[in-house]
Amino acid sequence: MKKTSIYIFIFLFYFNNSFAEKVSIDPNNIFKNLRCLICQGQSVADSNSEFAQTIKIVVNDKIQDGSSEKEIYDFLIDKYGEWIVYKPSLNKENLILWMLPYVIFIVGGIMIIMMLKNRRY
Repeated sequence: MKKTSIYIFIFLFYFNNSFAEKVSIDPNNIFKNLRCLICQGQSVADSNSEFAQTIKIVVNDKIQDGSSEKEIYDFLIDKYGEWIVYKPSLNKENLILWMLPYVIFIVGGIMIIMMLKNRRY
């Protein structure tokens, strides 16, 4: 009896977590991270263009099919390119874009320190 109740607990825990993961996907967060290719200055969440409406339908269909956020983003990136997402993934093509602000910050800090050391009172 004790082993059976443990198996039932594990079974219910597993299906409860898998159900919660699928329900927890918020389409509005996905819409806010997608760029409207027609409006270009707006996210899909803010745009009323036909493209944005179509993307909203596609995202909702993918969520209904059980796709994860990563799978939805991967699908849209494959179809429209990396430019459609506001937060692109870190890869070797855009590594310089991710590292450049830190490099500028460090170089600027070094320059300020050198200027303060060379300054005479």
